[in-house]
Amino acid sequence: MSPLTNPANDIRKQAHQGSVAAIIQVLNQELSDVGVRTRAVYDGGLLQLLCEADTPAQLNQEALPDRIKEILELLAPRGVRRVNINSRIVREQQLLWLDEVNREPEKLLWYKEVNLVRPNFLKTMMEDIQNSMSNRSDQQIGGPTARQQREKKQFWRGILGGMGATTALLLVGWGVFSLINKPSETTSTTSNLAKPPEAKPPEAKTPEAKTPEAKTPDSSEGFSTAVRLAEESAALGSRAQIPSDWQMIADKWGKASELMAQVPPSDKNYTIAQDRTTRYKNNQEAALNKAK
Repeated sequence: MSPLTNPANDIRKQAHQGSVAAIIQVLNQELSDVGVRTRAVYDGGLLQLLCEADTPAQLNQEALPDRIKEILELLAPRGVRRVNINSRIVREQQLLWLDEVNREPEKLLWYKEVNLVRPNFLKTMMEDIQNSMSNRSDQQIGGPTARQQREKKQFWRGILGGMGATTALLLVGWGVFSLINKPSETTSTTSNLAKPPEAKPPEAKTPEAKTPEAKTPDSSEGFSTAVRLAEESAALGSRAQIPSDWQMIADKWGKASELMAQVPPSDKNYTIAQDRTTRYKNNQEAALNKAK
């Protein structure tokens, strides 16, 4: 790297190329003012992002996802379109943090998936060309030689020629497509005019029985609601004193168990939901015993 190259710009270029380490470094720099640290890993075409801070207020669910989305869309990292943002209170370093998040999602403060806007193709191509020319310039010690100038001119001629040829092919293809479709439309119109419409006997209309449409609950919303109810029940259980308190806790555990049981097999949290269904049911029975 040339001594004149800005290290921050170099990190952003690496993040644009899809480097996870560079993406983390840029996010940590941008979010340092709110005290948020990030870790990330690719998992099945999805960028799993972990945000940690000392207090829940620093991990604001309304503001933080939008800010991260804005930063990543400016970077436009290649191959990254979907990002799952997980948040929790900071804890000691864990190499297998993603396994823990998948195994016990209720320990998270919240999680949210965002989709990045796909960058403009021509803009991305021009940025790559500029980066390529900039890298070549950094590698030159002295002024460009006559050979290097010729190579530069040939490079740009090739780019412009390729763009011109592509535009011409698109125009020719559109013209051929229009010529092919025009006769078929004329023939179809003529055929419709030549043949008078045939009279069809009136069909007896039978009343159709209207069946109410069943609304399918959002499995991810049900899972999140069940986790929230479980957290509330656990918090209430630490300070419950009278039977009515335990009855309310039992009701919450029961509702959480029902919601977990409704998570379909197609949902990514299905295995966790099956385990939580039984566990929350047992917690409900225990609370009912204390309510007696």
